[in-house]
Amino acid sequence: MRYDIVIIGGAIVGSSVAYYLREEGFTGSIALIERDPQFSHAATTLSLASIRQQFSIPENIRLSQFTLKLFRRLKETFGPDADIGFREGGYLILAGEAGLPILKANHETQVAEGADILLEDADQLARRFPWLSVEDVSAGAFGRSGEGWFDAHAMLTLFRKALRDKKIDVITASATGIAREGNRVTGVVLDNGETLEAGIVVNAAGPNAGKVAAFAGLALPVEPRKRNVFVFEAREKYADMPLLVDPSGIYVRPEGSVYLTGGAEPEEGDVAPDPKDFDVNWPLFEEVIWPTLATRIPAFEAIKPTRAWVGHYDYNTLDQNAVIGPHPEVENFLFANGFSGHGLQQAPAVGKSIAELVMHGGYRTIDCTAFGYSRVAEGRAFRELNVI
Repeated sequence: MRYDIVIIGGAIVGSSVAYYLREEGFTGSIALIERDPQFSHAATTLSLASIRQQFSIPENIRLSQFTLKLFRRLKETFGPDADIGFREGGYLILAGEAGLPILKANHETQVAEGADILLEDADQLARRFPWLSVEDVSAGAFGRSGEGWFDAHAMLTLFRKALRDKKIDVITASATGIAREGNRVTGVVLDNGETLEAGIVVNAAGPNAGKVAAFAGLALPVEPRKRNVFVFEAREKYADMPLLVDPSGIYVRPEGSVYLTGGAEPEEGDVAPDPKDFDVNWPLFEEVIWPTLATRIPAFEAIKPTRAWVGHYDYNTLDQNAVIGPHPEVENFLFANGFSGHGLQQAPAVGKSIAELVMHGGYRTIDCTAFGYSRVAEGRAFRELNVI
């Protein structure tokens, strides 16, 4: 089989690339390879499924703003029944004295990009959120609009359904190798023994992106990281609670009648897990998260944990930022990788950007040049400071 474009990874990033290639008018053949058609272990479906504009660099803000605009016109784009349960509850990112300069600098960047973010001191936050303890808090950045959470499964389903009438071959398999001749990749080897000849290969393999790049003899500093998400019940229901990020990095947000929390993984020893390790680390909740929540929200001293899950996300060890676009030498190998926790919310914008690159030879909607591979080759970090 020969395809003009082979996309490795069929979750939200790969599906978005395929979708926007057709939307941009690409008429060639496309294969979308996905090893887990139920997406039971996909970073997409195991994520916290949230969207924010509170980033430290303009390009990341623009990528998420593209997706926000898509959310606003979801029914016009995908049909009258399209619904992803988007709740515009906002983010509240808190900072102590040490983190205040970065919070202020980030806020200036966000406002310059048109984001509706308020920067409030501890007294203002206490008045806005009476349930919040602001002891040791210097300020917080609160997204009044354009931030919140949604149903990741529903979003992925919209894109996958939209591909059905776009003449895209969806193949259930794992990529096990990439054929390369000089400065061109020529095909993708599958675990079923087939080889797909390819004019262009797009790496959308999420946590496995580093391994996929290595198949082509290319270095990509992206590997999986294990993240635990815990669900708990509480007597108190705070309808006005945004997605709260404590200065410690621990987050919490409401989800219907329960709450979701996480963010306790220590930086020290945070290495790539066994690909089959999806075991929950309950001591993180009991020893780290619960005491932090009880301090920040006193009513959460009495809570009841109910369940939890683990997901692996694609972590860029260089700078926790995306790698987007072609390899400078192997130009028909395209990256859409390394989002470090914000891939779901930025996937539509990345799909659009890759499609523009293929169809027009350059970016038209969002300039993703800063995310290019050249910085990886040079070891030059383009660091995102707001990694959650």
